[in-house]
Amino acid sequence: MDSEIQENQKKVKVGIVGATGYGGVELIRLLEGHPVFQVEAVYSSSKEQKEVREEYPHLAHYNWLLEKIDPEEMAKSVDLIFTATPSGISTTLVPQLIEAGNRVIDLSGDFRLKEEGMYEKWYGKTPGPKKYIDEATYGLVEWFSEEVKESTFISNPGCYPTATLLGLIPVVKERMIQPHSIIIDAKSGLSGAGRSLSRTAHYAEINENMKIYKVNKHQHIPEIEQTLHRFDDNIGHVTFNPHLVPMTRGIMSTIYATVKDATTREELYDVYKKAYEGSTFVRVRPLGEFPATKEVSGSNYCDIGIDYDERTNRVTIVSVIDNLVKGAAGQAIENANILMGLKAETGLGFLPMYP
Repeated sequence: MDSEIQENQKKVKVGIVGATGYGGVELIRLLEGHPVFQVEAVYSSSKEQKEVREEYPHLAHYNWLLEKIDPEEMAKSVDLIFTATPSGISTTLVPQLIEAGNRVIDLSGDFRLKEEGMYEKWYGKTPGPKKYIDEATYGLVEWFSEEVKESTFISNPGCYPTATLLGLIPVVKERMIQPHSIIIDAKSGLSGAGRSLSRTAHYAEINENMKIYKVNKHQHIPEIEQTLHRFDDNIGHVTFNPHLVPMTRGIMSTIYATVKDATTREELYDVYKKAYEGSTFVRVRPLGEFPATKEVSGSNYCDIGIDYDERTNRVTIVSVIDNLVKGAAGQAIENANILMGLKAETGLGFLPMYP
């Protein structure tokens, strides 16, 4: 199918801002095999005119130079721009890109939070202009693809929210759970912390170790709550705590919630199968089977396992993704596909890497 698309579809030229970070280099990897999108340019504000292969020797066959960020010139040379920048950069950069006529998919968290004051509170930074916050479409593909179709500016969901929301939305949408009972225990590989050096990312600190961090203060908490409210206004504050584990890729979000009325495992399973029956990338595991992060590594899949405990009247939901693919670059490409009139799964139909 992809070969047929390639023959009949005009190439879409894309640019990547922030190509020296893990999200940016993952975009390069995934777009290499895309039948329509072609990486035309990579940009950097801090390493301008440096060769990409100097940063990433595994890209030795590319002669790309990191180009200067010039919104007007970028609009002339590319059809679509991915901004894979740290939080706080896109707040000023993205409005300039949009005003110059660029279509943008932003992988940062700078335009996800709609409520005034929330970005300052949780990110500790000055937000972007309200006009662009209001215009940004939240690109959780499985649930908001119709909105993505009508947009030219997509705010790509965070990695933890992607795993958590895909796991929670089916039971929240059906109003099956008590609104103040949600507890999320999430674990991530170290690549989620980014490429910058820190004590957290130091080998001796994380090897053979597990760390909880940002206890009850993680910036993805309001993103999760904001999105759940779109399906049930009664959902209260969630308890969310993340942990770093000694692996490179992967997120496991284990979610607990109390149901309103007694249910069965089979009824829960039917809710999830119905919710995702048309989804290419969400795989609901058979009852009694729970996914592991290795089983989605390097892929755009989200695998979900569920159970119900009659003793406690609580559901357990286990959702796993690759944080750099479904949690970042892969989902960004899904959004780009929809935005450009392609099927969401175009160029993303590769299997997980195993073992």
